[in-house]
Amino acid sequence: MEYKNLLIEKEERIAVVKFNRPDALNAMNTETTLELEKAIHELNEDDEVKVVILTGEGKAFVAGADINEMSKMDSLQARAFGQMGQRVLAYIENMEKPVIAAVNGFALGGGCEISMACDIRLASEYASFGQPELKLGLIPGWAGTQRMSRLIGIGKAKELIFTGEVVKADEALRIGLVNKVVPADDLMKEAKALAKKMLQMGPVALKLAKTVINRGIDSNFTTASQYESEAFGVCFSVDEAKEGMSAFLEKRNPKW
Repeated sequence: MEYKNLLIEKEERIAVVKFNRPDALNAMNTETTLELEKAIHELNEDDEVKVVILTGEGKAFVAGADINEMSKMDSLQARAFGQMGQRVLAYIENMEKPVIAAVNGFALGGGCEISMACDIRLASEYASFGQPELKLGLIPGWAGTQRMSRLIGIGKAKELIFTGEVVKADEALRIGLVNKVVPADDLMKEAKALAKKMLQMGPVALKLAKTVINRGIDSNFTTASQYESEAFGVCFSVDEAKEGMSAFLEKRNPKW
């Protein structure tokens, strides 16, 4: 499928989805959000794709929602817009395949929310993050209040959201909002190298690990541990585990 606001490349079982509205700093309007939903669904169902990377064209990852579009919404339209964004980000968060955010620049508002829905966040040295919605008399609408609290702790999340403060990449790393900061010229190389490390893992085990972590994070420890033991048992029902353990004992690389 051709996309108006996205560029998609596939190489070596890795798909790169690039937000491509650079003149608008890749701001998310309804059209772009629905395109992202369609693209992510297609990639999750594509057996040749094992890892997805999200990044942006130009100097922004995603600089937020499209304020021009939002300014014309009534309360019901705004509610629907928030529900749409939450639906798309929930799918990214819970799809079986790992999703890496390669944050090249501004990740503000909806952009920060998109990055937080990804499994791992790599940031360019020029990246910046924030939820500045309160400056507009709004609050985050794509589950930013919830994901930020879970990622960096409720106290720091309240500080950033209540003040609308934008933090640079090094501070985002310090507070746990990103996993790693790299030179801008190395961002995609680093993201693809990380994806290739994931490709060396057992593919079924990788899917199960993501599912168990995501299901367990909002459960109590006992229930979450039960999820893990069940998934651990499932690993032994497929040939992948036998191949992985045999390869270890025979001192060779597994053949997935």
